[in-house]
Amino acid sequence: MQNAYGIGGTIRSTFNVASALAARHDVEIVSTLRTGDKPKLPLHPKVKLVNLIDQRAEKGADRDHALLGRDSQYIPPVEAKGAHFSALTDQRVAEHLAETDADVVIATRPGLVMYLAEFGQDRYLRIGQEHRIYGTHEPNIRAYQDASIPHLDAHTTVSEADARTHREQFPDVKTKIVCLPNGCPPSEVEPSDGTAKLVVAAGRLIPVKRYDLLVSAWATVAASRPDWKLRIYGRGPEQAKLRAQIDKLGLNEHITLMGAHSPIETEWAKGSIAAVTSREESFGMTIVEAMGCGVPVVATDCPHGPGEIITDGEDGLLVPVGDSDAIAKGLLKLIEDDELRRTMGRAARESAKRYAPERIADAYLELIDSLGGPRVTSTTVQPAAATAQRLPLARRLRRTAGRLLRPLRRRPVARAAKPPVKKVLKDIVVRKPLRPVASCRIDARGNIVVLVQRKGISGDKLSLTVTRRKEGKPVSVPLVPDPDGGPYRAVLDRSELRLGEGRWDLHVVREDDKARRRVVSHLAEGRGLIDLEPLPGSPFTWWAPYPTVDGYLALRAWHRDAHAEATIIRTGTESFLVEGRLYGAELGGSATLVGTPRDGATAQPVSLDAEVVDAVSFRVTVPHEVLRAAGTEGATWDLALRLDGRAEPVRIGRIIGDIVDRNKTDIYPTVGGVRPYITMGSDLAVNLPVPASA
Repeated sequence: MQNAYGIGGTIRSTFNVASALAARHDVEIVSTLRTGDKPKLPLHPKVKLVNLIDQRAEKGADRDHALLGRDSQYIPPVEAKGAHFSALTDQRVAEHLAETDADVVIATRPGLVMYLAEFGQDRYLRIGQEHRIYGTHEPNIRAYQDASIPHLDAHTTVSEADARTHREQFPDVKTKIVCLPNGCPPSEVEPSDGTAKLVVAAGRLIPVKRYDLLVSAWATVAASRPDWKLRIYGRGPEQAKLRAQIDKLGLNEHITLMGAHSPIETEWAKGSIAAVTSREESFGMTIVEAMGCGVPVVATDCPHGPGEIITDGEDGLLVPVGDSDAIAKGLLKLIEDDELRRTMGRAARESAKRYAPERIADAYLELIDSLGGPRVTSTTVQPAAATAQRLPLARRLRRTAGRLLRPLRRRPVARAAKPPVKKVLKDIVVRKPLRPVASCRIDARGNIVVLVQRKGISGDKLSLTVTRRKEGKPVSVPLVPDPDGGPYRAVLDRSELRLGEGRWDLHVVREDDKARRRVVSHLAEGRGLIDLEPLPGSPFTWWAPYPTVDGYLALRAWHRDAHAEATIIRTGTESFLVEGRLYGAELGGSATLVGTPRDGATAQPVSLDAEVVDAVSFRVTVPHEVLRAAGTEGATWDLALRLDGRAEPVRIGRIIGDIVDRNKTDIYPTVGGVRPYITMGSDLAVNLPVPASA
């Protein structure tokens, strides 16, 4: 692989199939580049991960290597630049391919296919993979890969349509060309039940995905069904354009750009429909993932993947490519028909089983058998020069005369005998260290159920603690073993526990020796929070579990005497509107919106009458001119609701739901020099931004 430390579809598929093969074979993933301490995606512990070039920030051994700055002599510049290939990758890949004792070597992208054709050896099978579509590569990449494929034993595509195209392009080569789709394991998350009024899309924010069409289509959907929402997960160069398009169409309250999320399965399961609007898809990993979570997909019938994955009208819908009206029509068809949506969701889960990694692994083994199996006839490792003589391909294209790469030769190292184990105090019991890994989900009562894997913990008296950061006073709940051998279980009951506002970390504690270890997150499922209501009465409390950036399971809690939830924030040319619902208190005959300035020297307090809709609902319009009259550029006000007979105003914010950091997702444009926004504490504020030119 180019880099095993990202979260792309090729990485995900490779990890999935490698993990399935590892149940029966020795499997090694070679990451040409290393950019992280550990992979972001799950990998079977039996799969060995080998890194050729360590480019980790600060501690990477090769980050300053002189050859990194020299161009590759084997890979065309456009591919070398995109994949960060250099003279150093030339050297390290050649050395590895000369020394490996593998029976089969598989290359996962064009540059690696070129390397395998140049430096691969006859003593092992050489298989290339195509994860895109034949006609979509840049011409130089296409030419170099076309020259490489005849020097392989097999070349695979992820769709049958693309396999046919490849066979048409190579009618006379002996290389076996077959379709082997990506592997996608069955989802471990609780599947969607099709009730949430939510459509989900996920992928890189790049032009080929045509998310602009999805945003345009959603304008039609929102006009008909404003109660439904769209979430788009991912990062990429199109993000700013999509944000501007959403702002222009006034869809900020209807479409949320969520950023990247891994694992994505927890987010698919929150939706009732998935949307894929690409102009081309070599396969459609996201389609299979969504279907595996019980979510039917509305997808454009683009080349090549969607039409081979989705059975139109049974487990999803196929719509014309590039047609936003057709996309809107397909989405509304499933939105308006609850039974059809749920029936398709169940069928989608069954269809996704075709792509189980075990099945794809079997297909790879069948391919290997059809090629005659492993070719190892000698344990002698042939030098890279022999390969270069056998394959004149790269030398014809660009290789300088006489340039050979010599493999590293390992010498056997004598190992010192292990010292004898000295046994003393035989009655001392040494406990295994705790290494807890857990998933969590929300039950029907709104409680957080934490399921801790048995592997990694030991002992008879275990508990789960939650500790607020910077406080250090843990709250403990029992951790109960499953009598049938399943995971340990702890329940954080929202009607009993009172967790102060802030972020809480989870630990497993063993009473016997007071061992305490932070819990690693496997799956943090928030589907049950989508339509959940807060507990009645005061105080207002809300919890949302999430994985931290370093992979641990954590909990964000809010705890307030009362809270005013902003259900709608709508910007206009002359004012912005806030509609909301009060929790932990009731509205009397009147209410007042108060804006408290952050810096009293540059702004004055703001006070506006709020419309009382009913005992718990309010609406208030904030004219821009009022704010401009009360402050200068750069002024910021925190907004709250003052109630009759209540001493302290009730903060207005956006807390309820499954999103932990609303300040990153609920974004509103600056209109008329005024910008409402959600703070890091999930409260509502407004400011008069200083122009960028200033």
